[in-house]
Amino acid sequence: MTVSDPRLFLTSLFDAAVRAADPLTGIRAHLPAKPKGRTIVIGAGKGSAQMAAALESCWDGPLEGVVVTRYGFGAPCRHIEIIEASHPVPDAAGLVASGRLLKLVEDLSEDDLVIALVSGGGSALLPSPAGGLTIEDEIAVNKALLASGAPISAMNTIRKHISTIKGGRLAAAAYPARVVSLVVSDIPGDDPALVASGPTVPGAGTRGDALDLIRLHRIDLPAAVIAHIEGPHSEAPRPDDPRFSRNEVHLIASAGVSLEAAAEAARKAGIEAAILSDAIEGEAREAAHVHAALAREVLARNRPLAKPVVLLSGGETTVTLTGKGKGGRNSEFLLSLAIDIDGAASIHAIAADTDGIDGSEDNAGAFADGTTGARLRQAGLVPAAMLKNNDAWTAFNAIGDLFVPGPTGTNVNDFRAILIQ
Repeated sequence: MTVSDPRLFLTSLFDAAVRAADPLTGIRAHLPAKPKGRTIVIGAGKGSAQMAAALESCWDGPLEGVVVTRYGFGAPCRHIEIIEASHPVPDAAGLVASGRLLKLVEDLSEDDLVIALVSGGGSALLPSPAGGLTIEDEIAVNKALLASGAPISAMNTIRKHISTIKGGRLAAAAYPARVVSLVVSDIPGDDPALVASGPTVPGAGTRGDALDLIRLHRIDLPAAVIAHIEGPHSEAPRPDDPRFSRNEVHLIASAGVSLEAAAEAARKAGIEAAILSDAIEGEAREAAHVHAALAREVLARNRPLAKPVVLLSGGETTVTLTGKGKGGRNSEFLLSLAIDIDGAASIHAIAADTDGIDGSEDNAGAFADGTTGARLRQAGLVPAAMLKNNDAWTAFNAIGDLFVPGPTGTNVNDFRAILIQ
């Protein structure tokens, strides 16, 4: 079996992965019972507006609420207000949205129900500085975290200790109302307390853990932020806090489910598929070296898998910024991969963020194959130099290999597929 159009095939696998993460299916399966009192909807994340629209299509009683999503990621809703704010760096609109959510859950009774729609990206979309900190402090923290190369779990453990809304604090503010959290996970390992820094789901990470992570990853944070985390008032609520005893948490979409759907789509097309992992972390360019080595081994020796085969993986890699170029973790992964598979014309790959945006540009990721290096050189670019400058977007844009599907309405993190023929 030979795939005549590798890019079309790889795109079809991405589409299958995104369809499997459609929030409507998961929300429909986990609708809570209607309460005696009010139904309040709150939410944050790059998929929260689509989650809100899905909830409205399933819910036949009265409801009201507010969710915040990234600029350009909105969806039409009848009863739930959609606020758009900045991601990955917070802004004033997000600060207003956080205040609106906290106000909305004030003075609720035990007869009321709060439905929380949480997806990846909510950390940046819900700035709410604690103590004497400011929005400028939160912006500085986010920029430092994004440049640090720290895994998302570490970032969110730190973020929740400088916030009045993260780390379960939003659910605590809703007490004594019952809170049902419906979560689309973009976190390797699918810990719901780490998705969007867990505004309605308390986690185990302490302020001591946050300080250890800051030191471990050498993250340069403002002195006021360090002082706040060191103080006792930064400690987030614990999971065993009695205010959370009636609450429920449901994972409605994840990378694992999406990768299984992509594998099934490949097999239906006549290509065997192997899922390497749904929880790959670490530097994007280093993860690419491992993927490329495996692909070349399959190509040359038919081990540990026989070609044709497509290798699938998910998770969330990171990029430690040392250059001044443009790009994201998926395009950086692919540029590193392209260097390693240079000349191997039978290897084709896609890497893309399932929310439709990789980094700060409008692409989800890109395509690469054994000819990418040669085409970059023909365009006057040096692949290794572009990688060193963290300028993968510019590289793939120059040869027309960016992948731009637009916002998808969900977010289960990175999707990578490497076809070896």
